[in-house]
Amino acid sequence: MESTTATDVDVGEVTAPGEPSQSFSLELSQDQRDIRDWVHGFAEGVVRPAAHEWDEKEQTPWPVIGEAAKIGLYGFEGLAQFYADPTGLTLPIVNEELFWGDAGIGMAIMGTTLAAAGIFSAGTPEQLAEWVPQCYGTPDDPKVGAFCVSEPDAGSDVSSLRTRARYDEAADEWVLNGQKAWATNGGIANVHVIVASVDPELGARGQAAFVVPPDTKGLEMGTKVLKHGLRASHTADVFLDDCRIPGRCLLGGKEKLDERMARAREGTRALGQAAMSTFEVSRPTVGAQALGIARAAYEYALDYAKEREQFGRKIIENQAIAFALADMKMEIDAARLLVWRASWMGRTGKPFDAAEGSMSKLKAGEVAVWATERAIQILGGNGYTREYPVERMHRDAKIYTIFEGTSEIQRLVISRAISGLQIR
Repeated sequence: MESTTATDVDVGEVTAPGEPSQSFSLELSQDQRDIRDWVHGFAEGVVRPAAHEWDEKEQTPWPVIGEAAKIGLYGFEGLAQFYADPTGLTLPIVNEELFWGDAGIGMAIMGTTLAAAGIFSAGTPEQLAEWVPQCYGTPDDPKVGAFCVSEPDAGSDVSSLRTRARYDEAADEWVLNGQKAWATNGGIANVHVIVASVDPELGARGQAAFVVPPDTKGLEMGTKVLKHGLRASHTADVFLDDCRIPGRCLLGGKEKLDERMARAREGTRALGQAAMSTFEVSRPTVGAQALGIARAAYEYALDYAKEREQFGRKIIENQAIAFALADMKMEIDAARLLVWRASWMGRTGKPFDAAEGSMSKLKAGEVAVWATERAIQILGGNGYTREYPVERMHRDAKIYTIFEGTSEIQRLVISRAISGLQIR
């Protein structure tokens, strides 16, 4: 096998005339390599052997989540450690390795991260400390979290959410009503983060994010979705029927919300929206997940091509196969560079002036779909059967051109960013 982990490259020194030399390197630090190898070992030894079973069951792999929690891979402390890396690379590296093992189980483990990101992007430090640990539970009793934005009639158009949040001043409670769709961990989560409209006339600028604590009355799971891929990850509708939550569960607090909506009514430019700010944070990480799927398919197809014989020689000796694998390797490495760039920019506070976060997710998602399809083609009839894992990888990859912003929406975001125009 050519490579079993995310690569690192030492680019050396770049020196301009008359200026002191500056080191520019993509070489991973020792800590990053250690974490990469640790997660890869878990993916190889625990996740991959369980992948087919849980894909067939279409159930949440609680035993695997429990194993991840026991070693510190699943939990608030682990997430904090991954995010603390000042380069921003550790979190995408972890995701790539885990999803290299299996995307369905990977999403079952990492799906809670989106709820944590929602709390992080909109909440106060006190809310972060209170709610994120409850998303994960404990190693002895692991839990999951859910981030609920999409609705039956509001997918890409998050400005048209119908879920409403009404403030009951006398009780200091928010009352939530509506239906959420396609919610990862929806209905089985310990903590749900709900994006709802407070002032529908303001569109997306009138929305806010709310935490629904464990065992809150008025929140019920709807139909579990039977999916094409990521079958080990639970997805379901969530119904909110006069769901009452304490006033303190509004992420960011009411004073901040009132100020933001006042600016919106005055026509002042918005600083951020509840759903979109979370997606901006998470897109490079989602790209890293797609990257893991693509790399897994490429490596499997490469090994297969080196062993499979037709017409008296290994099939990799044919240019048609060798060139396809060369293109797969090139596209995967190019996608990784975009993911790493966006992750570094996000962590170091560099603005996504050209929508670099969207670029990374768009490229990695489309490479994953393309590379897994190429892997099936290289395996021929074997690739189309469930006896070989590439068909599962292909099913898992497809969602990465759909969720957290379709490929079309990513192109819209990028085109608006580079043109300065409101492209429609």
